[in-house]
Amino acid sequence: MVASNNNNKDKKSIMLGVGLNNEDEHKRITKGDNFYLVGGSEESHERMTETAIKVNEKLSSKGKSLDDISQKEFVDIIREVSDE
Repeated sequence: MVASNNNNKDKKSIMLGVGLNNEDEHKRITKGDNFYLVGGSEESHERMTETAIKVNEKLSSKGKSLDDISQKEFVDIIREVSDE
């Protein structure tokens, strides 16, 4: 077994979105604060982008980051911004 010198403070949570419905062969990649999005049709990639931005806005309004919230909180935020 190898000892790890990694500290938890070095870890950073991100949202990863993967769109699988691309039929036009266009390569779509979007990177932002706390997220990486790849693939998808123009419509689905745009929706992933809008969702990721809204999640970041919600987190910012609460004074939190992805690292500060639980999985349940994350799912609740996703549901909330998806309904907007």
